[in-house]
Amino acid sequence: METTHHQRSADQRRRELLEAAERVVLRDGPQASMNAIAAEAGITKPILYRHFGDKGGLYRALAKRHTDALLNALRAAVDAPADRRERVAATLDTYLAAIEARPQVYRFLMHPGEDTQTSEQGFDVGRHSAPLLRRLGEELGKVIADRVDLGPDGERLARMWGHGVVGMMHAAGDWWLSERPCSRAELVNSLTDLLSGRLFEVDDRVGGPGF
Repeated sequence: METTHHQRSADQRRRELLEAAERVVLRDGPQASMNAIAAEAGITKPILYRHFGDKGGLYRALAKRHTDALLNALRAAVDAPADRRERVAATLDTYLAAIEARPQVYRFLMHPGEDTQTSEQGFDVGRHSAPLLRRLGEELGKVIADRVDLGPDGERLARMWGHGVVGMMHAAGDWWLSERPCSRAELVNSLTDLLSGRLFEVDDRVGGPGF
């Protein structure tokens, strides 16, 4: 009983520290420091290190928190009662809406701090962001495999598609969030066209040489 209560207390404290970290990230973006997070939580930096080890540990905890929430939203979009094109569009829009709603959190998870003087030494965000994208690709592949009959080799094909779609969403979303060349709806519609095969329809129609 005492051990269970202690575990609940530790889990609650960890959640509180992650919420404090998230507030700092929302304010400071990629420049969020362990010092600022400790101050926000009302503790010393050594105590923060005791919970997460280093900035990499804190990053992984925040990444899991946001990836879990995003995956739940993506599953709901895939399961929506609509035709396949509408579900593809809803999946793309869910991802883009998530990074648009919290751009500072996205930049913290995906980009190193621009001001190297304020960045934690030895912390390479790029090295940590690759596993996040890998997990998204694997999980989306599982969602596709569970919900779409792709035949006897379906699981392997679903993994290919999962990683491919995540790679496209990440690259296109990163560019869009940085430059805002169009509305979110325009980007969703364009990427949905691409996934629906329009690229090859256009090539066939104009009689071009293709790629």
